[in-house]
Amino acid sequence: MSVQAVLRHAFITAYLLFFVFIFRTYIVGILNTYIILQGLGKKGSLMIDRYTQPAMGHIFSLENKYNVWKEIEVCACEAQAELGLIGITKDEAAWIRAHAACNKEEIDALEAQVNHDVIAFLTNMASYIDKDVPAEAPHPSRWVHFGMTSTDLGDTALCYMLSQALDILKDDVTRLGEICKRRAFEEKSTLCVGRTHGIHAEPMTFGMKFASWAQELKRDLDRLNNAQESVSYGAISGAVGTYSSIDPRVEQMVCEKLHLKVDPLSTQVISRDHHAYVAGVLAVCAATCERITTEIRGLQKTDTLEVEEPFKKKQKGSSAMPHKRNPITAEKVCGLARVVKANAQVAYDNVALWHERDISHSSNERVALADSFIALDHMFTCLIRIVDGLVLYPKRMLANLNKTRGLIYSSKVLLALVDTGMTREDAYLIVQSCAMKTWKEIQECEQGTSFKEKLKADPACVLSDDELDTIFDPQQFLTHTSIVFDRLQALDFACACHEKINGE
Repeated sequence: MSVQAVLRHAFITAYLLFFVFIFRTYIVGILNTYIILQGLGKKGSLMIDRYTQPAMGHIFSLENKYNVWKEIEVCACEAQAELGLIGITKDEAAWIRAHAACNKEEIDALEAQVNHDVIAFLTNMASYIDKDVPAEAPHPSRWVHFGMTSTDLGDTALCYMLSQALDILKDDVTRLGEICKRRAFEEKSTLCVGRTHGIHAEPMTFGMKFASWAQELKRDLDRLNNAQESVSYGAISGAVGTYSSIDPRVEQMVCEKLHLKVDPLSTQVISRDHHAYVAGVLAVCAATCERITTEIRGLQKTDTLEVEEPFKKKQKGSSAMPHKRNPITAEKVCGLARVVKANAQVAYDNVALWHERDISHSSNERVALADSFIALDHMFTCLIRIVDGLVLYPKRMLANLNKTRGLIYSSKVLLALVDTGMTREDAYLIVQSCAMKTWKEIQECEQGTSFKEKLKADPACVLSDDELDTIFDPQQFLTHTSIVFDRLQALDFACACHEKINGE
């Protein structure tokens, strides 16, 4: 076979393989899209059931969304009837209130035909409103959605649902914060070593770790309250926000019934900076969860083993190694935190829509917002169980505290030497010289003497044995920690929740 024939054969083979790869990628993409759409069609979110708590899952379900849509449309009809600016009567509004209903499966079937979820919903709702109306009589459903556009309905409903979801997260944070506060006082005097850069630093108490988490969670609660305030808006202002076919008072009356504020200037949408702020707050809350669980994971390492997350009686840690007790729940929380933080970027990108509105935000919001709320709710649920049942090993903490043979007292020795009149530089050199000798012995697993004994043997160290014995007492580092717990005592996690439609 000639060289040209070989090259031609190789080229044809490569071309065919490339075509097969492209075709396979295309088919996989179609199948994945179908699976995603099927998931959204069933639940209203993509988050798997494994990580979905019932209450939060319900808020982002299609059933709840349609229920909120229905309430908004009915409230708008009642407002129109009360104002008397169009032909709808109060009797017709009452009829609509009594007969309005919808069916998810029927809406799905209609949407498959019209390719528009709001139109499918309105068509289905109209069929229930007009079901018992004589054929020759005027249909009350003609007043539904009068002068409104789809986003008047969708955006107002979304903001309402986000406010519902924020109520759940606020309750989660309150419960977790109160647990951290309680455990902080329980472990107020439990000695452990503080670490900076992963290296032993100075003595502290484990209660301060819980207290730090409680303080951060209180800030998260404040942020969630602000986020709820930021997103609790409604808008019924027509196609480009000019109220061209509807009276602004309808918007005001509907928002009052839903306990929402009127957006002072909506275009066709409620501006997405509101939603971006919420997503950012969720990301910060996720980072808090990640901070707590990262600390627990670090302290559960075999080399440290100061704490363990709860391990059930019949739980198994590894399919291969029966001895394993892994911090799998804490690891799961860290993993889900990445999802919530990444989804915040999606919300930020949604702020810059075209002109008065485009629909580029709609598809990703159905995924990112719902999944962030559901994931964060699950993370808090996991953390409530972990922190409440966190097993502490004070003896291990004390052993770790002494592992560096007294090096953690170096700062107190430095200050004591300076207090004798020595320059800080000279004092630092004395302390560091003895400390480095101790480090070397620890690194080489040599028996050696303690840091304190080396200082006592160093003629340059002018401190007496009694002074050094006093310094090498961990309680010397805790003299002022009571103020931390006084501040913690004043921490209040009380929060108010947003009123919900029909008590849901």
